Amino acid sequence: MYQILNTLYIMTPNAYAHLENNTLRIDVEREKKLQVPLHHLGTVVCFGNIMISPALMHRCAENGIGLVLLDGNGRFKARLEGAVSGNILLRQAQHRMAADSTFTLAIARAVIAGKLRNSRQVLLRGAREATSQSDQEMLSNAAESLAISIRNLSVADNLDVIRGIEGDAAKVYFSVMPCLVRRDKREFFSMDGRSRRPPRDRFNALLSFLYSMVMNDCRSAVESVGLDPQLGFLHSVRPGRAALALDLMEEFRSILADRLALTLINRGQITEHDVQEREGGAVLLQDDARKKTVAAYQERKQEEIAHPLLDTKVPYGLLPQLQARFLSRTVRGEMEGYIPFLVK
Repeated sequence: MYQILNTLYIMTPNAYAHLENNTLRIDVEREKKLQVPLHHLGTVVCFGNIMISPALMHRCAENGIGLVLLDGNGRFKARLEGAVSGNILLRQAQHRMAADSTFTLAIARAVIAGKLRNSRQVLLRGAREATSQSDQEMLSNAAESLAISIRNLSVADNLDVIRGIEGDAAKVYFSVMPCLVRRDKREFFSMDGRSRRPPRDRFNALLSFLYSMVMNDCRSAVESVGLDPQLGFLHSVRPGRAALALDLMEEFRSILADRLALTLINRGQITEHDVQEREGGAVLLQDDARKKTVAAYQERKQEEIAHPLLDTKVPYGLLPQLQARFLSRTVRGEMEGYIPFLVK
């Protein structure tokens, strides 16, 4: 357990988080391990089997501190918060525009175009850095396939067609992902496509954990600007599903998760010993690996990247917040169309 900026991550199994005066105290086996003033916190993220006192839950709700529950693998389970706030006029506009098929199609097309464009950049970079001709050819061919998918999006006339294009492109993308792994690491970090719930190999276990953190950041971003996270444009509405956060997340999968996963593997920061195989074929990250991954993710979020619309450099961690704001302006009609964030 440790605090990064205004977010507290509690990862120690069976830790007990409770309220002590105006502080959050964490005990493990009845021994105090950490105590943090509540006014220093914006979010508390709990991984796995963490016990939380009702008094602490109430105080977090009163103080506007988000309480996020993830399972042991980092998959999002719930977010506890106080009374709903935000701009009711914006939410009304969001519900109106969600019923507009033309607007919905435009947003869905934009977020998937952003996802495929950023995914393609990962493949092109890998092709340039490939040390073997076969890897270079496979990555280049996959990048060209994604380019075709991007062009096909422009003529997609309904959501099912867009989802079909995205699904086919994802299969191509993940089929060549092993080519981006160093050859001496491939024995342990190979993957046969994307698998989840549960992940079936080490690579997918790492990706699932990273995606859960990106998802949490995107949900926080859409909530912070006053949008309804449950009402999306690309992802269908289901009870308990943060569809709009999933929409926003698409353009950030390769930027914030895939590239970091490759870095952690290729640099040997995550090894074959950092995962745990369970009965039934599920593969999960060990506790120490989760801590290393969280720390690396937070470090990446503090790195800066040029934002083309703002003509300035911003931290990676601020990108979901900025894009959520652009999305809200598009919903209001203040921007002509949503422009996803694109890496060069």
